[in-house]
Formats: sequence, structure tokens, C-alpha cells
Amino acid sequence: MEILVTFLLGAILSFAIFMYVLLDGFDLGIGILFPFIRNSLHRKTMIAAIAPVWDGNETWLVLGAATLYGGFPIAYSTILPTLYMPLIIMLAALVFRGISFEFMFNAQKTLKLWQFFFSLGSSVAAFCQGLALGTFVQGYSEKMLLISSGHYHWFTPFTITTGIAVMCGYALLGSTWMLKKTEDDLQNILYDKAKWALIFVVFFLVVVTLWTPQVDINIVTRWFSKPNFFILLPLPLLTVIAVAWLWRALSQKTEKLPFYLSMFIFLFSYVGFAMSVWPFIIPHIVTIWQAAAPLDAQLFILCGLLVLVPVLCFYTAYAYYVFRGKTSPGEEHY
Repeated sequence: MEILVTFLLGAILSFAIFMYVLLDGFDLGIGILFPFIRNSLHRKTMIAAIAPVWDGNETWLVLGAATLYGGFPIAYSTILPTLYMPLIIMLAALVFRGISFEFMFNAQKTLKLWQFFFSLGSSVAAFCQGLALGTFVQGYSEKMLLISSGHYHWFTPFTITTGIAVMCGYALLGSTWMLKKTEDDLQNILYDKAKWALIFVVFFLVVVTLWTPQVDINIVTRWFSKPNFFILLPLPLLTVIAVAWLWRALSQKTEKLPFYLSMFIFLFSYVGFAMSVWPFIIPHIVTIWQAAAPLDAQLFILCGLLVLVPVLCFYTAYAYYVFRGKTSPGEEHY
């Protein structure tokens, strides 16, 4: 019973994190793309495309953090001290990005300034999320979990690389999302930006894959030992197929397919990382079973999540359904 409840909480936590990365990833990606979109009307169109949904996307971040706090308190209290700085900077960037978003709809003389801050907040938030991801890929040791010795474990050449990689990945999500929402000149520009983003994503996928054995030999052992190698082999193969298919779809200027293929690239990478560290929630030190809260607390949290998650999924799906279709140039939802 306890094992099943812990597994379900772990699955919900993983789902919430993926939904946040996917949904908030594309609207962060739109902010990251701003420096490469110079036309003011085009920028307004991009903002209008995410105005109805951007704040709802961040609900998944709150859900994931609450699930981690309530369901796996040992992991929450152990990991966060080692990631205080990047997470605080990320939250500050998200807040500042939200403020900039609101001001852009009312500013006139200072519009470009708030657009700059919106792009900066999006970029910094994405980069910090990449730092956190890189820290997990590096893995932890008992020594690193001490604040005094692991304070800068999150800021290394490897984590900086993963930070930039996440920014490129979000730019890919943002550009392919906008292909569905725009047309004419802006859409043609975004096809070009999406291709460049895909090139950088592939580059960083290769770099991180080749670099990982140098930072964590445990992941290499997990992937290349038998029978794991044959079980996990479909993931990189499916990723290669998705990348090739996405390039073809962009070349043929398909509108909807590129975003879905970008989603699959993120999904395969996410599942690959999860399989690399399973069943550890603190990589190679603490498993989800060891970090779990007492059974009564888990059951209480799970009952709430079994109601909340379907409601949140319905709300998210309904919001995207209502605001489906193209966004007119200069259209404003506020």
C-alpha cells in the first residue's frame, strides 16, 4: 500500500514538472525570442498569443512544489538549500517578467524598456531552470549536500551549458507554438528562428550526452548495462526520428506539427533523464521511498491531488480550446 501511494505521488510530481516545462516553456521561449524579433507589431502579436494562458501555465510549478513539499519532505528540505540561489533568482525573474507583461499593455513611451525586461526575465528564468537541471544530472554526494561545501555546486561549466541548452529548447517550443498562432511575415520569420533553435537544441543534446559520462558515471552504467541498453535504446532513436521529422516539417512550412514534434523531443529527453536516476529523488543518494512522508500524510495529499489534478487538466485544456486559432496582428486580450 505505502509503495503504491509513494509511486503515485512520484508520478504526479513528475507529471506536474513536465507540464510546467512544456507549457511555461513555450511562453518563456517567446520572451527569449524577443531580441530576434525587431518589429513592434510582431512583438505585440506574440504577446497577445500568450496573454490568455501564460499565468495559468505557472500553476503547474506551484502544484509541483507543493507535491514535493508535502509528499517528499526529506527531498524538499535537502535539495532546496543547495539550489537556493538559482531558485530565488528564477522566482524573482518570473515575478519581474509578470510585472513587465502587465506594463507592456499600458506603456507607450516606455514600451521597449518593458519588452526588454520581459525578455530578460524570461531568459533568466529559463537559464536558472537549466542550472537546476544540470545540478541533478551531475548528481549529488554527501559532501555536496552540506551548504558550506556545496553552495556553488549548481554553478559549474556543465550546469552553465545545460542552462543555455534549456534556453534554446524553450526558444524552440516558443517559435513552433507561434507557428500555429500567426501567419504571413511573422510566421515566415518564426520558421527561420525555429530552424536555428532546433540546430542549437541538437548541438546541446549531443554535447550534454557526451559530457555526462565525465560528470556522473552512474548514468552511463545505467544506460549501457544489460538489459537496460536494449530497454532504453528506443528513447534516443525516437528522439532522432522526432528531430529529423521536425526539420522536415519546418522545411515544408507545416503549421501545427512542429510544436507537437517539439513536445515529443522534450518528452523523450525528460523520460530519458527520469530513467537515468530512477528510483532516486536525490540522485544516487535518497530514493523516493526513503524521502516519502508518513503514509497518513501521503494519503491525505493524494486524495487532494486526485481531485485537483483532473480539474487543473480540464481548466488548462478548456482555456487552450477557447483561445484556439490565429492571433490577429496587434490584437490585445487585456
